[in-house]
Amino acid sequence: MSWESMAGHPGIVLVNTSHPGNIGAAARTMKNMGLTDLHLVDPQSYPSAEATARASGADDLLAHARCYQTLDEAIADSTLVVGASARSRSLPVPTLDPRNCAQLIYQQPDPARVSILFGRERTGLTNDELDRCHYLVRIPCNPEYPSLNIAAAVQVVAYELRMAASEPGVSEAVRATEHASAAELERFYSHLEQTLIELKFLDPENPRQLMRRLRRLFGRARPDQNEINILRGILTAVNKKCR
Repeated sequence: MSWESMAGHPGIVLVNTSHPGNIGAAARTMKNMGLTDLHLVDPQSYPSAEATARASGADDLLAHARCYQTLDEAIADSTLVVGASARSRSLPVPTLDPRNCAQLIYQQPDPARVSILFGRERTGLTNDELDRCHYLVRIPCNPEYPSLNIAAAVQVVAYELRMAASEPGVSEAVRATEHASAAELERFYSHLEQTLIELKFLDPENPRQLMRRLRRLFGRARPDQNEINILRGILTAVNKKCR
């Protein structure tokens, strides 16, 4: 299977980028590797002449880049969300290196419904943003200096994506799976949280990390659309009993 014959490729999502030059440099490296789907979440300075200059001919990617106010809007239709992170987290999240991450992405029913998130230059992705991720991707680096420039990180991941596209295709049974989208999962998590509050299982004044742990649980399970509908139906039945 060649890169050109693939039905779709994942989207690159830059979150709250502060330096417009990094947006341009990321667009350039995406075009080098054949990626075209660039999403910008609340960039601090964009459009920008500096972004265009750093893009060095990838102006078409910048022209078609989609801007969003919130991350939830950017990933609403995604069925797999991967967040780039250089730091360990207090709650474990399944973590992949770029090569295994790329292979996983091209095992999905529709790679075009995959989003790969890259966070702020100084602080990366917040915990709330990481809650939206099914996996983290971590680039092995010198432990004394682990932070990569955003465009460099995009380059490493994009290269592995291009290489993974040449791997043998996955079975039709796998491609037939319709995982729930990020928007459907968020509606489920809101419904679940409200139900747990009604049951007095969750104290909204002292939630600890209950919802974060439940997000991790369902993120590992990756329910499909029918399974989410079943779970929502169970929650609705519980709601009726409570009332």
